[in-house]
Amino acid sequence: MNQINEVQILNYMDNQNQKSWIARNWPWALPVGCCSGCLIFIILIIVGFGATVLSVVNSLGGMSPIEEAIELVKKDARVTSVIGEDIKTDGFPQGNISISDSDGEVDFVIPIKGELGEAELVVKGIRKDKKWIYEDLYVEIKETSERINLLEKEKVLESI
Repeated sequence: MNQINEVQILNYMDNQNQKSWIARNWPWALPVGCCSGCLIFIILIIVGFGATVLSVVNSLGGMSPIEEAIELVKKDARVTSVIGEDIKTDGFPQGNISISDSDGEVDFVIPIKGELGEAELVVKGIRKDKKWIYEDLYVEIKETSERINLLEKEKVLESI
């Protein structure tokens, strides 16, 4: 009986002397836990920023003045002969776009580029009854500062 009691007592003492999981594993658990938390926080910030930028770009990209202007540039033979056939936007639109219900105003510049060169697309106009009427719509070639008017008339806005 004494032997059983001694074994039980030794087992009990071993269990009492055994350190907790944190005490045994803190040298690797603490850095991994802190780094993981910081990494997750940084990833959330990056994802949040990316979602914000994407929503702004989508809201700007879906507006008809930008789409209409890009389509007119791609169809204009004078522009494609100078900067190339494969015309793409080369950054964010810079300027102002203001829309409220069926009215609005636009005044912005979009950098564009093709395989032969770079240019800026300038768009100015107003929106009346959900229809865009452009005052200025031209491409300015960066290398030569040449302006290519994309409007059929010099000032369409004057007809309003």
